Amino acid sequence: MPIKIPNHLPAADILLSENIFVMTETRAQTQDIRPLQILILNLMPKKVETETQLIRLLGNTPLQVELELIHTNSHQSKNTSAEHLIQFYKTFDDVRERFFDGMIITGAPVEQLEFEDVDYWPELCEIMEWSKYHVHSTFHICWGAQAGLYYHFGIKKRPLDKKLSGVYPHKADYKKSMLLRGFDDVFYVPQSRYTTVDCCDVEACDGLKLLASSEKCGVYAASTKNGRQIFITGHSEYDPYTLKNEYLRDLAAGISPSIPENYFPGDDPENEPVVLWRGHANLLYCNWLNYFVYQTTPYDISKIHWEQ
Repeated sequence: MPIKIPNHLPAADILLSENIFVMTETRAQTQDIRPLQILILNLMPKKVETETQLIRLLGNTPLQVELELIHTNSHQSKNTSAEHLIQFYKTFDDVRERFFDGMIITGAPVEQLEFEDVDYWPELCEIMEWSKYHVHSTFHICWGAQAGLYYHFGIKKRPLDKKLSGVYPHKADYKKSMLLRGFDDVFYVPQSRYTTVDCCDVEACDGLKLLASSEKCGVYAASTKNGRQIFITGHSEYDPYTLKNEYLRDLAAGISPSIPENYFPGDDPENEPVVLWRGHANLLYCNWLNYFVYQTTPYDISKIHWEQ
């Protein structure tokens, strides 16, 4: 949260240059506050698990958030009950006339397909186009990030030799980004995917800024220069046992997966996983909500408009 300081305090310029958010008395007195309207497009098969993970992080802030959940109308979920969807979810048609301060587009286990071969791709494209004019800041996760980079900027995902699974060290490429404020020089992120996005492809795009990456994992965080679109290729929201459950699932399916890297002590699945990413995950979502949503969204969200 911002620190309120007297108007024209000399320290203000120094603090702002250090990414310390301060608010003058004048701004504080004229600031209108209301609950943030956040929309989650949940593309994951186990929707209850994913919504719980995201709500846990979004709730770790003093900001008041009102949440809306939607699922695609063009895909029938096999892992979430119809009763749950009817009770707690809406479809895009139900919200297309509304405006939102922030939106999260989750990952999906379809990355080995071409984007155009995903059954709900046309609907997702419509939603991503709509988000430019109805959402102040959109936060794309994993396959959702790859889909967004491809749809908005034509950046293609690249296949990996084998599945990337584990918890990997990452670093900031742009240390002044407010999204990464408070991050350690090296921070850890769970990754679980068969494809990647190359840093050179993001760096070659005039409309994007590479924020963070990993030597082994490629792009981790990128955004448009105004922060209206943010792309995160990892799974910072994962619970301690998510990677373990995915590993056991793949084992049972006869896929012969590799043991997730930097996850089980001694690479022994009988050992309890070590959580290395919880602090970074909370910072990531708090920073997004604070600096890219709360501090910049218009009080009247119907005034949201697209800016390159």
